[in-house]
Amino acid sequence: MTILVTGATGRVGRHVVEQLVQRGAPVRVLTRDPSKVAFPPEVDVAKGDLLDLDAMRSALQGVSTLFLLNAVTGDEFTQAIVTLNLAREAGIERVVYLSVIQADRFVNVPHFAVKYGAERMLEQMGFGATILRPTYFIDNDLTIKDVVLQHGVYPMPIGSKGVAMVDARDIAEVAALELIRRHEAPTALPLEIIDVVGPDTLTGEGIAAIWSDALGRPVAYGGDDPSGFEQNLGTFMPAWMAYEMRLMVERYVGDGTIPEEGDVERLTAMLGRPLHSYRGFVSEIVA
Repeated sequence: MTILVTGATGRVGRHVVEQLVQRGAPVRVLTRDPSKVAFPPEVDVAKGDLLDLDAMRSALQGVSTLFLLNAVTGDEFTQAIVTLNLAREAGIERVVYLSVIQADRFVNVPHFAVKYGAERMLEQMGFGATILRPTYFIDNDLTIKDVVLQHGVYPMPIGSKGVAMVDARDIAEVAALELIRRHEAPTALPLEIIDVVGPDTLTGEGIAAIWSDALGRPVAYGGDDPSGFEQNLGTFMPAWMAYEMRLMVERYVGDGTIPEEGDVERLTAMLGRPLHSYRGFVSEIVA
């Protein structure tokens, strides 16, 4: 029996595969075009996507544990519903699902609401699942690094409440550990939710200061303007997605994503090392 990893070529999924291979776990990946990706020889590659039912039924054969990661798309909820139904049909009871922090609270944000719906499906269908709820990815800021470096402005409207940004490598390693724990358990383990956070709770002004320190010159915070953020995104992505991102940052500005007491310590203990920091991310970019 093997572990099936969906979303295996993305920022989190590729690290999940690496971590599983390093630990000697049996891995199968699902990808639309195997010719465009290179995995270690011990990785079994299945061609298909989450809405290709024949391909999914084939990919799920011989699988005991599923890593479900589906991207923010217009049909994200359909992908999750179909995949979990097919998993149940294949007799799979063990799942690690990549959700999002405060999915149960930020329900006006479409992809948060979708993930909360999938969480409820996992619960109601009786899956033995780990639900991972990561915060904002540190790696998202790769998309705005040129604005910081060239114009001296940190443009993400993060707000002043605080967001515990997390590195994709930390999310992936926690996911791999949970996949192996569930895969190797003699019976399906109870459902569990883990908030996956970074070591620091950051504000817009605080992030600008980190960039200023690393660059040795002033970097300003662009301010709390979700509407302007939506307008900028609308120049290169679909309007519905730009609006969705606006709704997300409105919640960051209004509520923040602040860890619960003990979250950082729990993750540090799981990984046996410190969590990757935003300051470290910036240092890597500047170097």
